[in-house]
Amino acid sequence: MEQDQQRPYFFFSYARRDFEAEDAFVNQFFNDLRDELGRLVGTGVRVEELAYRDTEQLRLGDDWAERLATMLGRSRTMIALYSPAYFTSLYCGKEWTAFRGRVRRHHEDTGELIPALVPVLWEPVVPGELADEVNKIQWAQPDMGEAYARHGLRALLRTAQSGAYEQVVRVVAERIRDAAARRLGELPEFDLGAVRGYFPPPAAPEVVSTPGMVRLFIAAGRAAEAAAEGGSYEGGWYGAKPWHWAPYHPPTHPSLAVRAQQVITAAGHTTTLEEVDGGLGGKLDQAREDSQVSILLVDPWVAGGLRYRSALREYDDQNHPVTGVMVPTGSADPVDGPERDVLWAGVRDVFRRNWLRRGDMEHLFRVKVSRESFDSDLTIMVTVAQNKLMDDNLDWGDDGGDAFGFGGGPAMPGLSIPAGPTEPRPVPPARFDRSQGHRDLPHQSRGKDNAVPLRGDTDDDH
Repeated sequence: MEQDQQRPYFFFSYARRDFEAEDAFVNQFFNDLRDELGRLVGTGVRVEELAYRDTEQLRLGDDWAERLATMLGRSRTMIALYSPAYFTSLYCGKEWTAFRGRVRRHHEDTGELIPALVPVLWEPVVPGELADEVNKIQWAQPDMGEAYARHGLRALLRTAQSGAYEQVVRVVAERIRDAAARRLGELPEFDLGAVRGYFPPPAAPEVVSTPGMVRLFIAAGRAAEAAAEGGSYEGGWYGAKPWHWAPYHPPTHPSLAVRAQQVITAAGHTTTLEEVDGGLGGKLDQAREDSQVSILLVDPWVAGGLRYRSALREYDDQNHPVTGVMVPTGSADPVDGPERDVLWAGVRDVFRRNWLRRGDMEHLFRVKVSRESFDSDLTIMVTVAQNKLMDDNLDWGDDGGDAFGFGGGPAMPGLSIPAGPTEPRPVPPARFDRSQGHRDLPHQSRGKDNAVPLRGDTDDDH
């Protein structure tokens, strides 16, 4: 099925900050819900027809707002991952409002009220501080359990309450299946940016913006150091400075850093280049504050050495959501044996957290990048980082003045999390074991002005 013709069973609406803070748990819930839904609806439905999430299905060159609007108008249901971050996100508010309008429009046109907007409590919120329109929709029911209703789904994952977690996943999947079977009317083409959401964001902070600036940081060897170590990789791959590094064999000029700058400028951006040092974390924070994205080019042969190890480990321990990391594999690097194991063990050691994300669709951490894929991988990485930066800024910005939608929603005060029991130390996310019927624990992402109706039902059944 062509992507433009898909009608996914559910659209996954979530706050970017929840994903960045607990990406493994958000990913786990999305994947488990999709898998459980697939089991319920049968084997005739392909995985891409089950769910839509921006981090998985936005492609290079896509207009992200237009694509999100299209899928909001076509998806059969929407999962809204409720949390304090969700209700302070401008675009979560737009997504929620647009889909809610679609449900109400269908009710007005047909008299049928389909409970297709399905809230899932990720973290506790205070119902009394939410807009009335939000409070109309029930987000818990008795068979989802008391622990979920009090503490949210994230807490069930963090505290390894696998039985309670699985029960919520089953209930939500059944809700999606039942609502999707009733075929909600599609929403005509509309401009998501023009929707005035129910969740007004906080006042926008001042941002010193340098649009299209990409900061390159490089961690690479030097010829003198390689020669002193007597290694077989000193000839031609390194120069006097780290930005002379040319990892692909035979070594070519310009160097990898210059090649990266050429790729970035060809995409219409400007760029700077500097070496990774002990102040890396502060520089990355400053770049994000200045509306700039950053890319780290890391030589795997020196990643774990004294010069860079501390800075790279500090990066790995911190949260830098608009920074990408590329670790090329040289054409003459070992492909097997103990030397290969030593090489990549050093990379794993400094990127202990990010190493687990090297296969993520988000494309911001890539290792073993080949000569053939370097240009395209870098282009995608810069595009993803720029989109995340835009989303980050939009979450705190203004909605652009006059807009359509429900409009006039009440200003929403800050949300607080009710006090709850102290949670045990987090554990890795659980995974379904279908064959055994239980869960094992491993040991170790937006038309037309009349598109959204201005009036609707007053007695929702969901």
